[in-house]
Amino acid sequence: MDETRPIRVLVAKPGLDGHDRGAKVIARALRDAGMEVIYTGIRQTPEMIVEAAIQEDVDAILMSILSGAHMAIFPRVMALLKENSVDDVLVAAGGILPDEDVPAIKALGIKGCFGPGTSTDEIINFVRANIQADRLTADV
Repeated sequence: MDETRPIRVLVAKPGLDGHDRGAKVIARALRDAGMEVIYTGIRQTPEMIVEAAIQEDVDAILMSILSGAHMAIFPRVMALLKENSVDDVLVAAGGILPDEDVPAIKALGIKGCFGPGTSTDEIINFVRANIQADRLTADV
């Protein structure tokens, strides 16, 4: 019998950015929507984010960045995921992402980019619509 489990989401704050109010709001909204949320805290390296994602067997990684270092950090996260054969996890990003950087961010394989003012409902619906459904079914 197939049974579905809750969506597991890692919310991460990469880089030296110490402001995490938005990430905590998103984490709480995802949890309130029935998802299991792992919040890594601030100042996470790409290695720490990928290691946590693998250890926690998450379905999605949501990174929040305000520092402007996204074009250095995001490619490293995506490369580490690939090196570890993690190719079925949804990756999205939020924070201060200049419009001109969004095409390059998405070209890395980051499926969603969310700026300030994005509603929590929009992010919740995006996660639900874009994770790989077969990750949520388990033979019981």
